[in-house]
Amino acid sequence: MRSPLLAIIAAAAACVLFTGTAHAGTAAAPFKPVLTKNAIYKTGKIGLEQCAEQPVQRDDLDGARVYLEFLVDCLNTAWSEQVTKAGFTFSKPKLEVIAKPGAPTACGSFPEGAQAIYCPKNSKITFLLNPGILAEPTELFLMEVIAHEYGHHVQNLTGMLKVVDDLRGKSKARVYDESRRVELQAECLSGAFIGRVWHSLGRRDFDFKYIVEVAQDGFDYSTHGKASNIAWWLKHGFDAESPGACNTWSAPKARVA
Repeated sequence: MRSPLLAIIAAAAACVLFTGTAHAGTAAAPFKPVLTKNAIYKTGKIGLEQCAEQPVQRDDLDGARVYLEFLVDCLNTAWSEQVTKAGFTFSKPKLEVIAKPGAPTACGSFPEGAQAIYCPKNSKITFLLNPGILAEPTELFLMEVIAHEYGHHVQNLTGMLKVVDDLRGKSKARVYDESRRVELQAECLSGAFIGRVWHSLGRRDFDFKYIVEVAQDGFDYSTHGKASNIAWWLKHGFDAESPGACNTWSAPKARVA
């Protein structure tokens, strides 16, 4: 879990991505090809190059909701092409906006400390528009968080979450390792989308550098990775503008610690 402005799914990792109980495993088995050699990595740069941000004012929950809805439309357009090109069936995720934690979701109550969660059971993103994030609506936090959660939807559509969610024979260390790779990959996919549409946003370079710095200065988490790695994958995706840069399953352990 990171600071409220960039908390992604932290407190919900166990209930959202891992719905069973880990067992004591023996030697770690290699990751399956659906993770290491997924066809999504070979789809090239994201096709969509423009996304219009909607105006949003400080402390304006309805305005932020509309902003997110428009971003999801852009994300649908961008990732539908990539997912289809990879040979998978595309479907749109649902989006729900809430004003406080504790709301029911198909993956349990919305957890304290999370900004947004993605539930693969019903392909739904639930986004908490609390005072912290509404206080800085013109920063990139709204875009980065929704693009991260959409990254989990891409993982779900391409068969990755199904493999990760199967805890049979996995040690606790393996579960944490897979959780970090899932989260860091979603961070990279978020960066890839932002990087691809960046020049259409009319923003200053500082705007992206700022969220990278916030990530870099954040906390280290066993489920999400070190702050330095979170920042690295976000920028790595941004620079590449492609899911091909986001194969965390083949990355060295130091990069997914």
